[in-house]
Amino acid sequence: MGVGQVTPSIEIDGLTVAYDGGDVLHGVCGRFPAGVLCAVVGPNGSGKTTLLKTIAGLLRPKSGCVRLAAGAAGGIAYLPQRAGFDRTFPIAVRDVVAMGLWPRSGGFRRVTRAQRDEVEAAIAAVGLSAVADKPIGTLSGGQTRRVLFARTMVQDAAAILLDEPFSNVDTDTTAYLLALMEGWRGEGRIVVAVLHDLDLAHTHFGWTMLLAHESVACGPTESVLTPKNLGRARHLCDRCAADRNFWAAA
Repeated sequence: MGVGQVTPSIEIDGLTVAYDGGDVLHGVCGRFPAGVLCAVVGPNGSGKTTLLKTIAGLLRPKSGCVRLAAGAAGGIAYLPQRAGFDRTFPIAVRDVVAMGLWPRSGGFRRVTRAQRDEVEAAIAAVGLSAVADKPIGTLSGGQTRRVLFARTMVQDAAAILLDEPFSNVDTDTTAYLLALMEGWRGEGRIVVAVLHDLDLAHTHFGWTMLLAHESVACGPTESVLTPKNLGRARHLCDRCAADRNFWAAA
């Protein structure tokens, strides 16, 4: 998928999202451009998943807006942290990946030969052709994560939102998934991932939003993940202070 003269982006303007009468996100502003891997970082409870769900259209904001701007026609694919289906249900890997066709073709339309080829190509791209007919419940955690990436590939979206994509996977799988994300980036897609690992953000993600119920900073990673900004995030997100792993890394 190519891009035009202007780099496509997701733009967030004054976004406030509330649960049970309380603001989880307040006045969040920023943008996520194509051409660079984008991270959303912050301690547990700071609103990262809420932000992705709102961008994906799964939550309605209290105020503010999200815009898919500047030539990014093609929709949004959202990969949640958890699989979103019962792993004990006897469904084959190939059928799980084919679910990615639903946003484009509907759940009850006949799958075309070209679409079947897309599914097989996605399964091959994540290295799981040998287990395509196996029940999803027989796969390891890392293999299941690859299946979900293949399902996301099939959606062929302009913007891809990933919630903790490297959670509970080994270093080899992390490297494999990063390579897939780099491929999406190289195709001109907008790729945004929620991360809990600041080292990973520094090493592989050129653009970052630091979130603490509000957007502390958003821009090139080296200018966002500074001691000053991290200190401000801790002050703003005192309810998240118990997240020792995040603050230790900071």
